[in-house]
Amino acid sequence: MAVLALTDSLTDMKERLGRMVVASDRNGQPVTTSDLGVTGALTVLMKDAIKPNLMQTLEGTPVFVHAGPFANIAHGNSSVLADKIALKLVGEEGYVVTEAGFGADIGMEKFFNIKCRASGLVPSVVVLVATVRALKMHGGGPSVTAGVPLKKEYTEENLQLVADGCCNLEKQIQIAQLFGVPVVVALNVFRTDTRAEIDLVCELAKRAGAFNAVPCYHWSIGGKGSVDLAQAVREAASKKSRFQFLYDVQLPIVEKIRTIAQSVYGAEDIELSPEAQSKIDRYTEQGFGNLPICMAKTHLSLSHQPDKKGVPKDFILPISDVRASIGAGFIYPLVGTMSTMPGLPTRPCFYDIDLDTETEQVKGLF
Repeated sequence: MAVLALTDSLTDMKERLGRMVVASDRNGQPVTTSDLGVTGALTVLMKDAIKPNLMQTLEGTPVFVHAGPFANIAHGNSSVLADKIALKLVGEEGYVVTEAGFGADIGMEKFFNIKCRASGLVPSVVVLVATVRALKMHGGGPSVTAGVPLKKEYTEENLQLVADGCCNLEKQIQIAQLFGVPVVVALNVFRTDTRAEIDLVCELAKRAGAFNAVPCYHWSIGGKGSVDLAQAVREAASKKSRFQFLYDVQLPIVEKIRTIAQSVYGAEDIELSPEAQSKIDRYTEQGFGNLPICMAKTHLSLSHQPDKKGVPKDFILPISDVRASIGAGFIYPLVGTMSTMPGLPTRPCFYDIDLDTETEQVKGLF
């Protein structure tokens, strides 16, 4: 998935597939898929997958759907190819909106440090999506359990929780500013949000340095509910970009990890397990030390602890293991007890999906 998402041509994909490391030999040298002679077969397997899927929204806006690596365990962005094709189609005066999964601390950071390096594209503006409910949780609101009705703190006005939780939004804005890109906050409004809560978030976001903060109602009234957001994004994108990477890829692996941990997450320092240090030494000896970093970290907190909301401070970020995705082109450290397999429910959703054969109406899909 990461190879597919970061490639820019069939030739490049074939080269990336051939660089994938599957083992080390007895002398400690990497063994690649090219060494095994399977590069051609892998390329044939992926020759159609490289083509982005053109779809459309309910209102007819064209959308490319291509690749979907999770941002907590991978780099969390759609494909470079889809972005480049979209930019060609909209022309010099057009706009392309591309998604980076989860928050500025994960998806956006990886978009900038990994995807922008691979694509050569320079971002114009960051759209940071927030909700009143999420900010209330970061402000000390009660825990939320899937399938269980929300507590009243999330459905009734509570300005103190909102104000306390905006520390997380402020931090997310600051992370984006590290890269020199203007930020527009899109406040995704739910029907239980009050005008006072909405105004408070927008005011605090702008005070924290956002170029603008705009309430959005697209979930209820469609595209016309985000016209103000589109205008704010267009205005912010017209400003000259001062984009910069967070680190030089030539830095040692440990220093790149430390830079992300301290500058982005707010950690005091990092702590490497013996296994992590051993892997770093091996990858450096094998010539992979100049690759960007893709941190595998929980998306539920700025720290490695999912229950630590707001803006955690004075914590040491534990690196339990370090792995390499050489075909994709990055090193990925595992933060704490992070699993690299996507989480799935114990009861599969397909039990609730059915088709009415008379009307052809799909049931239970959403």
